[in-house]
Amino acid sequence: MEQANRTPRGRDAIARELGVAAHFDAAAELERRIAFLADYLLKSQRSGYVLGVSGGVDSTVAARLAQLAVERVRGHGRAATFIAVRLPYGDQRDESDAAQAMDFIAPDRRMRIDIKPAVDAQREALRAAGLLYADEAAEDFGAGNIKARQRMVAQYAIAGALDCLVIGTDQAAEALMGFFTKHGDGAADVLPLRGLTKRRVRALGSLLGAPAQLVDKVPTADLESLRPLRPDEDAFGVSYGQIDGYLEGEPVSDDAIARIEQQFRATAHKRSPPPGPPD
Repeated sequence: MEQANRTPRGRDAIARELGVAAHFDAAAELERRIAFLADYLLKSQRSGYVLGVSGGVDSTVAARLAQLAVERVRGHGRAATFIAVRLPYGDQRDESDAAQAMDFIAPDRRMRIDIKPAVDAQREALRAAGLLYADEAAEDFGAGNIKARQRMVAQYAIAGALDCLVIGTDQAAEALMGFFTKHGDGAADVLPLRGLTKRRVRALGSLLGAPAQLVDKVPTADLESLRPLRPDEDAFGVSYGQIDGYLEGEPVSDDAIARIEQQFRATAHKRSPPPGPPD
């Protein structure tokens, strides 16, 4: 049952912790985030940005922001490059979306690295070492995390070779649910989408002129081979609309609130630095 005026204890604090603003102006946020990326690159004195592009709205928006930022840096007389990287595991089922995203982003440089040989070699090495999983599904889930981490290995290798910084696509909805791989897609140097709910990322995508097919695309991490293109919301148990509503202070069902807050607590370790012994 919906409760129009209910504000669960801690809900506002969680939104603040994740950087979600009470009010949202798409044009102002677009400028603020492009300026952030341009200023950060100038201050860091690095040569550019690197980002893996999947074909989803988050990487499409973050990549276009990066491209506009490096163009702004060049306008200040400094050399700067944005490198958009395709990192498929073999043949990607939604490759046409990724190609469309790349064309929209119009990056300075495109690269494509197939992570399948590296991921498969790692899995074979683990088997040879005697690692056993509970079942096939558990092994497939573990392989999904290897894929996410291998993608970040590739991005940091490129960044290291070309004196660049790695951009992450983490936004508030995924951060709330802990829906990212620790030291995989959760690792990055800068997070230009930080504090944005999913609907706000989509609003920026629309304002940028991204194709509607990408802006409205059903989000999927696509890490599990046994469940290809599994929608994020299927894994969450709640919808992005409910997650966004929770973060933006809208009425949300008690069941959705319970699920969201349980997941937030369970994934706290992903959002915190590694602990050590107390002083």
